[in-house]
Amino acid sequence: MDLEKRSPDGDPQQQPRTPGAEGCLTVAIRIPVRIVVLVLVVPVRLVWDALVVGGRFLRDTVLRPLGRALLVWPAVGMWRYVVVPAARAIAWLGNVLLVVPATWLYRWVLTPVGRALLWSVRGGGAVLAAVGRGLYAAGAWLGRCLVVVPVTWLYAWVLTPVGRALLWSVRGGGAVLAAVGRGLYAAGAWLGRCLVVVPATWLYRWVLTPVGRAIAWCGRGIAWCLRMVVTGVGAALYWTARILLVLPALALWRWVLAPVGRGLAVVAREVGAALGHAWRIAGHVSLAVGRFLGTVFRLLVGDPARWVYRTLLTPAGHVVRDAVWRPAAEASRAVGRAVRQALADVRGSVRRARADVRRALFGEPVKEPPVARREPSAAGARTLGSSTTALTKD
Repeated sequence: MDLEKRSPDGDPQQQPRTPGAEGCLTVAIRIPVRIVVLVLVVPVRLVWDALVVGGRFLRDTVLRPLGRALLVWPAVGMWRYVVVPAARAIAWLGNVLLVVPATWLYRWVLTPVGRALLWSVRGGGAVLAAVGRGLYAAGAWLGRCLVVVPVTWLYAWVLTPVGRALLWSVRGGGAVLAAVGRGLYAAGAWLGRCLVVVPATWLYRWVLTPVGRAIAWCGRGIAWCLRMVVTGVGAALYWTARILLVLPALALWRWVLAPVGRGLAVVAREVGAALGHAWRIAGHVSLAVGRFLGTVFRLLVGDPARWVYRTLLTPAGHVVRDAVWRPAAEASRAVGRAVRQALADVRGSVRRARADVRRALFGEPVKEPPVARREPSAAGARTLGSSTTALTKD
């Protein structure tokens, strides 16, 4: 729903143009420009489409397989058959040469030594804490006897009486000084009013006020004169600039630049539209040429190649696959299984040898005592038919 109000005629820029509403310049420029542009654009579009097709063919048939052969497949082979086995070997060596010795050193050397150091530090700390508490108690008693008691006696029997006497004397002297100060303040205030305030008030009222009003009236008159002069000079300059600059520039814009700009805009718009139409028409022409060439290539090359592939190469490939590749693949898989079994046997032998060496060096691991089960065994379970139940027990 349109909520905006529009005039009955509507906006001329938003109304669709009809062929009769175009100017004679547009009609005169359109057909020649489109013919010239079409003649110039069709070869360019044909060359462009040929380059695009050639580039896609080169990418799909040469660059992508070459990139895979030179970059992807060597990188995958390097990662799968070199980096991964080397990393696994390095990890196994690191575990054997670093992790296992470090674990043994931490468990059987560093942990006992650390526990012994911790026990010794705790014992020494307890001893030092007891000694410190004794020294603190002795120092507190000596400080109380040598400092607190004498200072308390001195404050109570010497400093307090002296301070009270000084406070009484200061209060008396302050009262006397306050009375003297009030008298001097009253005398000074009366003298200041008679000698300063009254003469200053008379001077302000009967001398400075009339002089200031006269100066203000003169200033307003001068400002009015200056304003009138500036207004007249500004009006003269405005009309001079309007007549000499604005009106010629407006006439130049209205009668020269605007028509030339409209003509150039029409030419540019028609050239752009002609380029768009010519590019689309050239695309259809290029598509037709490409389909024709594709049909010729298919009849001369594709169909014979397909016939050769289906009737000759496919049966030969099936024979090679069944007679050569499948037996070779089965043999390679059997070899892989044998190698993996041999590696598994070697790992098991190494694991058992390592367990035997650990047992010979450190002895059998300590076995935890069995935990008693919460449920009684089958022989000791209480049943109604047994003489040990709560109901039949003597």
